[in-house]
Amino acid sequence: MKRPWSGAVLRFAFVVALLAGLAQGPAAAQECGIASAHTLATRAGCDILKSGGNAFDAAVAVAAALAVVEPYASGIGGGGFFLLHRGADAFDVFVDARETAPAKATREFYLDDNGQPRQKASLEGPTAAGIPGMPAALAWVAGHYGKLTLARALQPAIRLAEQGFPADARYVWATGYREAMLKADVNAGRIFLDNGNAVGPGFVVKQPQLARTLRMLAAQGRQGFYRGDFARRLVEAVRAGGGLWELSDLESYRVVERPPAKFSYRGATITSAPLPSSGGLVLAQSLLILERVALATLSETDRVHYTVEAMRRGYHDRARYMGDPDFAAVPVEKLASREYAKQRAASIDPDRATPSAALAEIADAAAEGKDTTHLSVIDAEGNRVAATLSVNAPFGSGFVAGDTGVLLNNHMNDFSLAPSAANIYRLVGNEANAIEAGKRPLSSMSPTFVEDERGVLVLGTPGGARIISMVLEGILAYVDQPLFDLQRMVGAPRYHHQYLPDRIEIEPGAFSQQWIAALRAKGHALEEGRRKWGNMQAVYFDRKTGRVTSANDPRGQAGVLF
Repeated sequence: MKRPWSGAVLRFAFVVALLAGLAQGPAAAQECGIASAHTLATRAGCDILKSGGNAFDAAVAVAAALAVVEPYASGIGGGGFFLLHRGADAFDVFVDARETAPAKATREFYLDDNGQPRQKASLEGPTAAGIPGMPAALAWVAGHYGKLTLARALQPAIRLAEQGFPADARYVWATGYREAMLKADVNAGRIFLDNGNAVGPGFVVKQPQLARTLRMLAAQGRQGFYRGDFARRLVEAVRAGGGLWELSDLESYRVVERPPAKFSYRGATITSAPLPSSGGLVLAQSLLILERVALATLSETDRVHYTVEAMRRGYHDRARYMGDPDFAAVPVEKLASREYAKQRAASIDPDRATPSAALAEIADAAAEGKDTTHLSVIDAEGNRVAATLSVNAPFGSGFVAGDTGVLLNNHMNDFSLAPSAANIYRLVGNEANAIEAGKRPLSSMSPTFVEDERGVLVLGTPGGARIISMVLEGILAYVDQPLFDLQRMVGAPRYHHQYLPDRIEIEPGAFSQQWIAALRAKGHALEEGRRKWGNMQAVYFDRKTGRVTSANDPRGQAGVLF
């Protein structure tokens, strides 16, 4: 198989990236070929690379550091997905560290007497928490793909937890937004608040209990977290709070290696997340529909119209078919086929929006014929990582398990609690994503590689239901734009459609009234959001110049959380 670049070229590019720092302006490698949502996490990864580690070691270090400095977005009490590419043999693999449902979790538990979802039970407190996958993922990636020990990769995170870090604008906002929930749990309030109140800028966040847990993980590996005394302490704390965990839930947890979703779009190879992430399939459906349209010849609003209609159909099939592939028979081959894309594209009216209520009938006829963070890494040997990590809503469940310092996720809300009932991100689902013991909830996290003759783009973002649309718009900005600008891509105005609710969501103040009027004239309903969303992190290797650059979303720097 042809290597995407020679070792000598990339080693030169990587040295340039290491030296670039502040000299390159907004789209730069900062200190190395890493982009993450927090400077301290990026520095942790750079430290590992400079110490002889590879991209996989660096990804472990960055993920662990983010678990400390972005507790509202990710953590070892949560889960995530790691998309890996090994440069030596061009091997691609998807490491699935998604949370799993406890054995005692049932659909009935999360429904009231009228069969309606008890949303709070899946959003706050220990009943909201799935079995975490992040500790297992850190140990797995370090042990199977890294060059250094897990203990070395975790050192920066341990130091940050012990010594503390100053609260930035996003941390300040998150504690204000979730203040009441954090106060409700004595351990969470003591760790994340300032004497029981939302923190101010510069407040130093220290997590000595989490530091001890990370030291234990560094010394004992995944077994230390999922078995023995520590696991018993976790379960006891969850059960004392009314949760559903059993020791066997932790003991049976495993990460799963899966083949990535892979397809081509206008000559570019797209490698992305397979189920239980819906990202790769929805991206494939949307892009293969758009491949049939001469986007370059259209006006801006016509391009948006077709993109929205492609999103609408992709998210529609997400709701109808998608779930954990180990539990549900999802017609992946059909959904990702060009023939199916052709049928779906044929139902698009170039002049009018398709009402989502009418889509099921059109789709069936054709068939017959939340919060989160991201990191991207490239190293000198051609290894690369795109990883999207989450505890779901800001600060997850708001529940810290006893004296462990582990803040638990609220990913039980990502299951379909009842047919067509919306979750916190207003996504609907069906039986394929219903709660079952040991099952992984459907996700939108979409770590992605895009590769063509020009170079390699590694990208991803948080953003709940909007993750897929943001990554889609990033791919379109790269593949369909002759003059690609990395910083412009991560900062571009964003729009989103997810089938239901039937409307285009747009960022506030991002689009002109003329643009809005043109889409309304085609029958689209539009809603302007209250705040901007996403925090895209991207790294790009340019074959022509031999440079590795990175770009951070300006939304994150401005304190935007979603």
